[in-house]
Amino acid sequence: MSGRCVIIGAAPIKNFRKIRTFLRSDDFVIVCDGGLNHIRKLKVRPNLIIGDFDSHKNPHSKIETIVLPHEKDDTDSVFALKTALNRGFRDFLFIGMLGARFDHALGNLYMLLKCQNEGVKALMLDDYSELLLVGSEEVKISDEYAYFSLLNISGNAGGITIKDALYNLENAIIPQEYQFGVSNEVLHGKNASVSVKEGCLLLVKVWK
Repeated sequence: MSGRCVIIGAAPIKNFRKIRTFLRSDDFVIVCDGGLNHIRKLKVRPNLIIGDFDSHKNPHSKIETIVLPHEKDDTDSVFALKTALNRGFRDFLFIGMLGARFDHALGNLYMLLKCQNEGVKALMLDDYSELLLVGSEEVKISDEYAYFSLLNISGNAGGITIKDALYNLENAIIPQEYQFGVSNEVLHGKNASVSVKEGCLLLVKVWK
């Protein structure tokens, strides 16, 4: 598949107006179970519905639907990601994944790491920010964002460089037990840059 796959989960969403600006008319949309509660306000029509339907009733529509057992290893969201990868998608947008239950949110967050390991592009949204992983390829951050944070979620992150920010780094290490990369700011009129030589970091870009 050459297009982008959007996977919508069941976590609460308040900032529908902002999140809708990220959607495209040609997105392939997978909705997971309780994510069906969001489709009207997101103004999307699912291409595929996946779930065990413990948080939303199965709509029994003409839309392709995969019904999962209640007892399984994969969450509905992880199963949706695996399905989309098997169908050839290489670009992902995750919505409705963070918030409510912390265990579900953290589990969903690690889907970004799976995408990184699979060599595919991925972005996750919540009501306040954009989340993605940064590796050796330099990432630019414009001053349109209020803050940005860099967090070590993979256990190995070294050779970290940050330029044109309030707090810069050169060939640094951020260990998991000391997350000192929280709430940095891009210098006014600049584009900050971030790169990681070893491992990867979670980049959280907070909207103004």
